[in-house]
Amino acid sequence: MTLTLTPLQGIPLIQPGDSIPEIILSSLANNKIELRDGDVLVIAQKIVSKSENRLVNLTSVVPSKRAIELAKETEKDARFIELVLSESSDVVRVRPGTIIVRHNLGFICANAGIDHSNVHGDWGEADDWVLLLPENPDASAEGIRTAITEVAPCNLGVLIIDSHGRAWRNGTVGISIGLAGMPGLVDLRGKPDLFGFRLKITQVGAADELAAAASLMMGQANEASPIVHVRGFPYGLREGSVQELMRPLDQDLFL
Repeated sequence: MTLTLTPLQGIPLIQPGDSIPEIILSSLANNKIELRDGDVLVIAQKIVSKSENRLVNLTSVVPSKRAIELAKETEKDARFIELVLSESSDVVRVRPGTIIVRHNLGFICANAGIDHSNVHGDWGEADDWVLLLPENPDASAEGIRTAITEVAPCNLGVLIIDSHGRAWRNGTVGISIGLAGMPGLVDLRGKPDLFGFRLKITQVGAADELAAAASLMMGQANEASPIVHVRGFPYGLREGSVQELMRPLDQDLFL
């Protein structure tokens, strides 16, 4: 079994309104890659958010009383905290320098996924620009998949990923925040192991495993490799949603 991850070269800086499918198709042609059944395209959240114009300038934000209070606790800009609150359903943990929330999309993350790195607006001060996550990453992934397969018909998976920290380990890893045409979770319960015992618990977060692998190829700084072509994904493609990976609140032992 071979898994091949190829960062697509020549991806331009993405601007609001740019067509991600058109950019991917052009890059695939330039990189001499022809899509096949079972391939997956992994896309960095940042370029999807930019294309969907999820840029916000902090000077346009008016902080609420709650945001001002949390800004003092976190030692962050109250306008930034207001955006975090607007993108979140619950505040999970707060300390100086950190605010952990449950995003409106369902996952736990720092700062509601709002980022400043590699973000630039076309007016005002550069430090005032931030980027929100896509409003509906599953829908974004499905739109990209549909547009690409209309031009290059194949059974294709699309995965949108972001870098998140983890509660008990240092360092960020790539995780899936949206997907289409592929599984988020692969249920192996009932499958035999090497000795014939049937698995009783094992469910594989396949989308997150692939997200972490692709994130290694993308890098985190100035690598300019926000799209990775994947061949050899070891599970069958199917319709899926990132919600498969969200643990129900009544099963969460730590919140």
